[in-house]
Amino acid sequence: MSKDTNDKIGLSRRKVLAGLGAVGVASAGAGLGTTAYFNDTESFDGNTLTAGELDLKLDYKSTYLGGPGRLDDIEAMGYPDVEDLGDGRYLLDQTPAPGEGQSWEDYVTGEIDFCSPAMDEFLVNGDGIPVFTLDDVKPGDSGEVTISLHICDNPAYVYLAGELTENLENGQSEPELDAEGEDTDGVGELADAIEVCVWYDEDCDNVYEPTGTGERQELEVALVSDTSGSMSGANLSALQAAATSFVGNLSSPDEAAAISFASGASLDQKLTTTYQDVINAINNYTASGSTNVAGGINVAQTELTSGTNATPGASKVMIVLTDGFENVGDARTAATAAKNAGTRIFGIGLGNNVDASLVQDISSSPGDAFLAPDPADLDTVYAEIAQIVLAGEQKILSGTMSEVFAELADGEALDGNRQEEGRQPYPGATTQCIGFEWTLPADVGNEIQTDSVSFDLAVYAEQSRHNDDPQVAFNRTDVNSTSPGPAPNGTGNVSNPN
Repeated sequence: MSKDTNDKIGLSRRKVLAGLGAVGVASAGAGLGTTAYFNDTESFDGNTLTAGELDLKLDYKSTYLGGPGRLDDIEAMGYPDVEDLGDGRYLLDQTPAPGEGQSWEDYVTGEIDFCSPAMDEFLVNGDGIPVFTLDDVKPGDSGEVTISLHICDNPAYVYLAGELTENLENGQSEPELDAEGEDTDGVGELADAIEVCVWYDEDCDNVYEPTGTGERQELEVALVSDTSGSMSGANLSALQAAATSFVGNLSSPDEAAAISFASGASLDQKLTTTYQDVINAINNYTASGSTNVAGGINVAQTELTSGTNATPGASKVMIVLTDGFENVGDARTAATAAKNAGTRIFGIGLGNNVDASLVQDISSSPGDAFLAPDPADLDTVYAEIAQIVLAGEQKILSGTMSEVFAELADGEALDGNRQEEGRQPYPGATTQCIGFEWTLPADVGNEIQTDSVSFDLAVYAEQSRHNDDPQVAFNRTDVNSTSPGPAPNGTGNVSNPN
């Protein structure tokens, strides 16, 4: 999250309440031009796993993975139209409801003019409604809401903000007391147990797709780096900065591995989702020796196909960087074998003394070969490869619920065009879907029994005209959610699954 003051916007109960109902406010400065701020407010209220009010035109789709055979239970929680999607997943609600044979995501990304007044009756446009009211949430459960925001009329800067409002122990059952000892402060463990992911859901399909496969296919990527003597100095420093930045874009279940080559080749970090271990391995590189590109490719391919953590069916990717000519082995033969086994290879040639034809030949296609004449170009090259393999669905935040809402407390500036440098406003008449998913891991223990957690999640939009340096957002959308919260808003008792 950016720490620039101009990209931060705090959220408090006072601010949440103060922004409601301020519709169509405008002001003019006499004789010196005009300044106008336009506001609108929609809301989601009264939830358990409670995420707040949206003050833009919006629609949404929410689902709950709560185990098979619970249709009647979920209906009794306040979802009369709940639909069993199979495999223990339930469609809680969606608005607008698409026509027969049409999916919600196709509907909201189609040709409908959601900004027209005629669409207001089909959208969340006034009274707050629940998104989640779930009780008896169990380890292994998860829920997701995709919010489709419609920025109408004026281009706008958009912010995501939130706060954790309650994290309660709610007494202690006997198993909970045995697991954690006697509670002395009334603070529960649920917020530290629930995992949260927030992302730009580009296709609005309720699924975070870091690899762009559409089927949650795992990505396994081997970063294969030249550490021969010619890489010393600026070349190695630039490689380390760019490659570690690439790793920072990954998220579980995607795995990364670090391989280096010089006179020989070594597996410096096997495939893992502990990305800091990969970053540490790359940052520990030193430069010396010859250039054995083939050895690096062979070690990487072995790790991708038969390493301890290699996953059959995962998307296999190799990023091979060199700054010279190979003088050990046959990289073309090694690369051909890897490509024939299904691995996609991106080749990067660094500097002006590199074998450009070798880089082309080892790459899976001409478009997968990159030349970086200057070390400073590597950031752009690795970022472009990241966009290709991650296919544009970018994570905004992830971590435990406590961690995510600690970040959201100061606000997260959203980017209206992630293909351009710097933060961009959203154009008028734009739709953007934001996915928000919570997961209670299956291996959580008895310490979370009876605990409840409440939070507010807000999306703010402020017109960009006359606000090139925004610090306060006037247009706000809150999604009020409590996971799981006390009755009557919805009790959430997270129990040991015995």
